[in-house]
Amino acid sequence: QVQVVESGGGLVQAGGSLRLACAASGNIFRCNAMGWYRQTPGKQRELVATVTNGGTTNYADSAKGRFTISRDNAKNTVYLHMNSLKPEDTAVYYCNARLQTTMWVPPRDYWGQGTQVTVSS
Repeated sequence: QVQVVESGGGLVQAGGSLRLACAASGNIFRCNAMGWYRQTPGKQRELVATVTNGGTTNYADSAKGRFTISRDNAKNTVYLHMNSLKPEDTAVYYCNARLQTTMWVPPRDYWGQGTQVTVSS
């Protein structure tokens, strides 16, 4: 069994910063990519940033220059440092971990429950 747990959301004023953290735990053979997605009511979940276990990162255009994703491979933990936050960053942020539970199965996606980020103007 695998658990993916986020922390660090909250309320912040525009221009402020927040750091999100996410840890994957349980029966993990190999954790490949980890990342952050976000969703607002009535819209599809969208990519924010991802990072592979080799350190390759990918950012949505809206996140470039303001957000930084990093991970600790030994702890299967990923972080999202968000600076210069805007009201349009308000969303529920979900952590994703693409991982294998054994060497015999292909990687699959596991999701956290989400953490609310609210940016006030």
